[in-house]
Order: sequence, then structure tokens, then C-alpha cells
Amino acid sequence: MLPFKQNSPDPRSELLALIERLPDTALPSLLDFASYLVERSGPRQVAMVEPTALPRPAKESVVAAMKRLRESYPMLDHGKMLHECSGLMAQHLMQGRAAQEVIDELEEVFARHYRRYAEGCAGDAPGADEEP
Repeated sequence: MLPFKQNSPDPRSELLALIERLPDTALPSLLDFASYLVERSGPRQVAMVEPTALPRPAKESVVAAMKRLRESYPMLDHGKMLHECSGLMAQHLMQGRAAQEVIDELEEVFARHYRRYAEGCAGDAPGADEEP
């Protein structure tokens, strides 16, 4: 049996490495035990983080806007917005859509995902900033 490292710097990575070593037949038992631990621990308390309102410069590139928005909304899972944001970026770069229009829409995307995040914190719903 492998010893659990109490002060492991990254217990999630250690857990994932152990899961990778398990035979497929043991996965249902692990899932049952994880479900039991979640139920036993009660509702998950999620601390809500407010966005940092970084001002929008008068002349801003789409790339700079993406950086500003990521810094303004660090609590969001930016990977979940990647498809939508990269599509807007492509409209600007490849189709010539005006930067200001694209930036306006990017701000809407981030604001929408933040609203979902905030609703999840208020309603204690995991994965609140996921697409419906």
C-alpha cells in the first residue's frame, strides 16, 4: 500500500496519479466512496470573489482586452470560455470585424460567465460557470 503524503504540495495530482494506477474494476468502488465523502461533508461552501474592475482604455487591442478581462475575472474558468472567445478573436483577425465591437462582445461573455459563477456561489451549485 502506498503511504499518503499528509503535507503533499499537490494532493489532487497525487490522487489523480493513484487513480491512473487503479484497475478499471476498482473505479466503481472509488466513485462510491468519493460520493459518500461528498455527502458526508455537507453542502460545499463557495466563497464568492468579486471581479476587479480594470478600466478599459480608449484605444485597446483585442489581445489587450482579453488580458484585461482575464485579470478582471480571475475566478472564472477561462478554459470554458475559450471556444467563444477564440471565435470572436478570429472574427476580428480573419474577417476584419471592428476591434471595439469584438471587445464589447468579449466583455459580455465575461459578464455572463461571472453571473453564472455568482449564481452558483449563492445557490451552492458546483460548476456554476458552465454552459447550460
